Amino acid sequence: MQKTVKVTDEALVAAYAGGSNEAFDTLLNRYREHVFSYIFRIVKNEEIADDIFQETFVKIIMTIKQGKYVETGKFSAWVTRIARNLVIDYYRQEKSENLISIDNEDIDLLNRRDLCESNIEDNIVLHQIHRDIRKLIKSLPDAQRGVIEMKFYQNMSFKEIADATNVSINTALGRMRYALMHIRKLAKENNIALSF
Repeated sequence: MQKTVKVTDEALVAAYAGGSNEAFDTLLNRYREHVFSYIFRIVKNEEIADDIFQETFVKIIMTIKQGKYVETGKFSAWVTRIARNLVIDYYRQEKSENLISIDNEDIDLLNRRDLCESNIEDNIVLHQIHRDIRKLIKSLPDAQRGVIEMKFYQNMSFKEIADATNVSINTALGRMRYALMHIRKLAKENNIALSF
């Protein structure tokens, strides 16, 4: 009986950097449960944990594809560190959104845009931004447009998108990354504001 040799994480990273999506799928399958349960243990909310999990693997993809991954220890420790940093970022953002000191007299708590009803001007600007974004999305290649529509308009997870389009999660994440890069590039070229 022949013994199966387990491919090392480092070999899989090198293979993925060289263009093998199967290598990334193996890494994702190898660490999916560990990373998700690590995040979920801290945030105790499945939806938030899923978002941070997806963000973790998007960051891993970008780092490896940009050639910025440096082997300084175990891959598993690096992946966990990314997840931990994203959890910390999440809590920092939550804290900054929920805490405003009333000791600072320069801040008028009652004169904040997010606490006010929208006015006609805001509605017009927001409507124009949404129309511009829809135009940019329509100009994307079909695969990228599909991922954007499923994620942002149908609120599907990357796993659901991958299942619906019969591709790997890695491919769905990659399409999202390229779609967002494409939208930003087109917006910049055409002087389109994506927010106000």
